[in-house]
Amino acid sequence: MKDIAQRAGVSESAVSFALNDRPGVSEVTRDRVRRVAEQLGWRPSTAARALSGEGAATVGLVVARPAATLGVDSFFLQLISGIQEVLAERQLGLLFQVVEDVQAECAVYRRWWAEHRVDGVLVVDPRTDDPRPELLDELGLPGVVIGGLPGAHPNLSQVRADDTGAMAAVVGRLYELGHRRVVHIAGLDSLAHTDRRIRSLRAEAERRGLTGVRSVATDYSDTEGAAVTRRVLGGEAAPTALVYDNDVMAAAGAAVVAGLGLSVPGDVSIVSWEDSVLCRMVHPWLTALSRDTIAFGRLAARELTALLDGAAARSVPMPLPRLIERESTAPPPPLTGA
Repeated sequence: MKDIAQRAGVSESAVSFALNDRPGVSEVTRDRVRRVAEQLGWRPSTAARALSGEGAATVGLVVARPAATLGVDSFFLQLISGIQEVLAERQLGLLFQVVEDVQAECAVYRRWWAEHRVDGVLVVDPRTDDPRPELLDELGLPGVVIGGLPGAHPNLSQVRADDTGAMAAVVGRLYELGHRRVVHIAGLDSLAHTDRRIRSLRAEAERRGLTGVRSVATDYSDTEGAAVTRRVLGGEAAPTALVYDNDVMAAAGAAVVAGLGLSVPGDVSIVSWEDSVLCRMVHPWLTALSRDTIAFGRLAARELTALLDGAAARSVPMPLPRLIERESTAPPPPLTGA
């Protein structure tokens, strides 16, 4: 600031007023100071802004999942890309951290709040029994939940995905094709969206009178996805259709089917919950639910910046994902679907 003041021919206090958009200097002086600051490559200090109570110009994102499984999940990469687009427009930074569990995540929020590290947070993987909304409310830390929490939380904005409707659409299409034995190879059963999918599968099965329908929880990894696929296909009354909660497990499952000497979709149909390039790199190409995950991230970031600007918390729905049918789904083999 001293260098800017000397070059602009004004006092340091005038520089402070001009750069922080405060009254006390004329518009001519403000413009001159800003031009000089730009020439000198000046950027605001987030540490100084935090100490002065002006905010950190940073938002936080903590993911409580094992790093090994997170590294192969295309959903998070696309989500963060969308988030970053909006934050860059607002010249906001993203502080990202991976932890092992929700307790560690809560500890990170407490530390960030105490150190004035972030102005708000983006919360992913809502839980069925989630301690984070109460904690964020206690800290007074603005937050946006990506995916949707069970129940009402008036102090948090939510960007809600319609997992219930999406699962109903998948089951409905498999039913139309003739499938009566369907296994849902799910993600972590502690997650709210997994719970919604499992409940929707049960409701659709009950509504259609299907008894050979169930869900099996995994950790989202290709290893567990493959192991569960091998187990369910080797059991009695093997399913004729498999629905996987991500593309990595679906691709691993397709490899297991081939390894067992079966064919996709001749013996078993496969549906991936997430569409990605991977779904079009295996043979046959995988039927998948398609949604704009980058737009999901953009919307979540915009909702958070709105909170930071003083807007009220609200709940915003995402469009229902579209089922893209490819070569991995077909009617079941004769005499096995009735």
